Amino acid sequence: MIAIQKISIFQGLLNVAKRQNVAKCCIGQSLTSYRCLYKTAWLATCTAQPSERNIIIMGPPGAGKTSVGRMLSKRLGMPAIDIDDDVLEKAWLMPVAKKLYQVGGERFLEEEGQTVSDFSASRSVISLTGSNPLHSAAMQHLKKNGLVVYLDVDTDDIIQRLTRMKVNRIVGQEAGTPMTDILMYRKPFYERWLDIRVFCGKGDTIEEVTEKVLRALNRYDDSDSETFISTRSSVTGVGGSEVEPKFFSDVVVEGLAPDGGLYVPKGGFPKLEPQEWKRLAKMSYPQRACAILEQCINPTDVSPLELGQMVRRAYGTNFSSEAIAPVRHLVRNQYVLELFHGPTASFKDLALQLMPQLFAHCLPQMCNYLILVATSGDTGSAVLSGFGGLDANARHRVGVLVFFPEHGVSEIQKLQMTGIREGNARAVSVVSDFDFCQRAIKRMFGDAGVAGHLAVEYATVLSTANSINWARLLPQVVYHASAYLDLLRDRVVAFGDPVDVCIPTGNFGNAMSALYAKQMGVPIRKVICASNLNCVVADFINTGRYDLRGRKLMLSHSPAIDILKSSNLERFVHHISDGDSGLVRDLYTCLEKRQYFELSAELLHKINQDVWAGWCSEEECLATIRHVYSQTGYVMDTHTAVAKTVADRLQDQSTPVVICSTAHYGKFAPAVLRALQRESIPTEPLDQLQGFSSPGTVPQMHSALLQCLRENRSQPHRVCQADFHALTEEVEAMIRDSFLNVQ
Repeated sequence: MIAIQKISIFQGLLNVAKRQNVAKCCIGQSLTSYRCLYKTAWLATCTAQPSERNIIIMGPPGAGKTSVGRMLSKRLGMPAIDIDDDVLEKAWLMPVAKKLYQVGGERFLEEEGQTVSDFSASRSVISLTGSNPLHSAAMQHLKKNGLVVYLDVDTDDIIQRLTRMKVNRIVGQEAGTPMTDILMYRKPFYERWLDIRVFCGKGDTIEEVTEKVLRALNRYDDSDSETFISTRSSVTGVGGSEVEPKFFSDVVVEGLAPDGGLYVPKGGFPKLEPQEWKRLAKMSYPQRACAILEQCINPTDVSPLELGQMVRRAYGTNFSSEAIAPVRHLVRNQYVLELFHGPTASFKDLALQLMPQLFAHCLPQMCNYLILVATSGDTGSAVLSGFGGLDANARHRVGVLVFFPEHGVSEIQKLQMTGIREGNARAVSVVSDFDFCQRAIKRMFGDAGVAGHLAVEYATVLSTANSINWARLLPQVVYHASAYLDLLRDRVVAFGDPVDVCIPTGNFGNAMSALYAKQMGVPIRKVICASNLNCVVADFINTGRYDLRGRKLMLSHSPAIDILKSSNLERFVHHISDGDSGLVRDLYTCLEKRQYFELSAELLHKINQDVWAGWCSEEECLATIRHVYSQTGYVMDTHTAVAKTVADRLQDQSTPVVICSTAHYGKFAPAVLRALQRESIPTEPLDQLQGFSSPGTVPQMHSALLQCLRENRSQPHRVCQADFHALTEEVEAMIRDSFLNVQ
């Protein structure tokens, strides 16, 4: 948690910047320099300088704190201090176990805390006792001059070590209380005080843990090296000047890079070790999310404590399944990853219940922000739900404006978006398609006149929550990893056995996140991209040619993938070209000018090593829904049916295949009812959902959809013509209504 003095230091810098050049800062040209100042202030006030600070090793009994501390002290050339041996026993003149026996657990904790509070050291490696973190005053004293490293060790490993040490009871453990219960009770205390978590794999040795601690310390101290680049940017900028580094906080707030490219981590993704993945298999979805995301977000950007709090808020009772993203066996080697249990019944919730919290955390203080979103259906309601869940202070400074195609979303999707009229949130339909909406938003970001006017006139900055924003894409990596971990937990695979993943694909964000999960060490063999009749992505994967010439967007039963211009494909081209930003820039310049580009045969070969693609017709989509239901009793939505159809065609059944079910069938009730050959399909959305009301329907009807339709019957909503200037007027009106209350 950022301390008061950290905020005041940074706020002073921001106030000076605001007085001197608020317009320039709001446009984003100077944002990084203020981020660097913030980072410097954060590090300066967080701990003592690295040359004087202590390294404090924290963890449960049996975590190996003393052994790791001693090895670490030798490697770092710093004195080792063990709180048990070097502080408590010297102060008490008796063994710690004897003291505990004499005074009892409650009194012991107080006397232990007081003794530690009287202790001081500098530039030492300090190994805590397992019970030190239970005493707040003692930990506050230690943190003034130290960096707390939490050894997050597997519980089974701890129990085995304690058994070898003949320890059968620890401080605070009442008679009859299992050791696992007391270890679970203590975990929140450890997480409260940590600065760095060292996630230990199952069976890690003391030497391996020590190496992980050293890497974690280096990462913390060298956090400025963990930067992001644009897919289109070279190392040098205009006139040969060096491009300013972009940190996680920068890219979350900015969304789109100034040169029109998309942000990617300069150093690629971290890779987890097999023993770490095996340990994650036993954990819940939120626990998996914390462990994975902590590897991808530097603790100086978002601390592990704050990230954990965000994750728990994101994935809780707002999901209709306790598993969050459960995996269900379908037929043969096919498994369905159900990504529709969130509050708006689509896979977008898995990212958009977390992304707004990350955005609010990274938000500079001087400007208001308007989140612009183009949606083909599901993103809009998920964005409105996610940002609507922020606290009042954040909502006061962040507005959300969603543009969606008037005739390109389902009626239920439209009601989900237009029914939200609270606070600084609005959905406006456009008499065009998704590609126009997305193109218009990108143009606003790149138009200095529009951005400058909004900054000077209203002190408002534009950002985005589409998957072009890194904080939108990153949480999606978690559910692809989690699906494999579920198969590992259920012994469908042993770790290292490959699986394929089949994804209904439009904007390519879901597919890109699966490729990033593979980069992190998840054994994904092929990512199979499934398109409907708008099959530009499938054609590109198979031919290397991205050709929009003369192509018209066709409305389908799977509207969320009715997309021709796929934004995240740019990240994929950057990925398979080994970060050749010059090539990416040239290709996308060609696409803008000629509506076409083509990759080399070498790059096409690299694509097909990781990705396959296919498409299906409208008739095939509905036939798949009908066939799966008759065979298994399972009802799938139209997008999942597209993926199932393509998986049947391309996958060789030599490995399990995970089919991503990206939306609940209730969102596309008319098409699904038609597929199931139901007679007399009602015209009212709520009545349509009643058509699935039989008790045995699997999966069950989503309660959030029913609630939405009961509360939001068809109402008038704002409709905008397909004109760029009309959309910019909507943006300006939204800003006035949200932040200035100017009529």
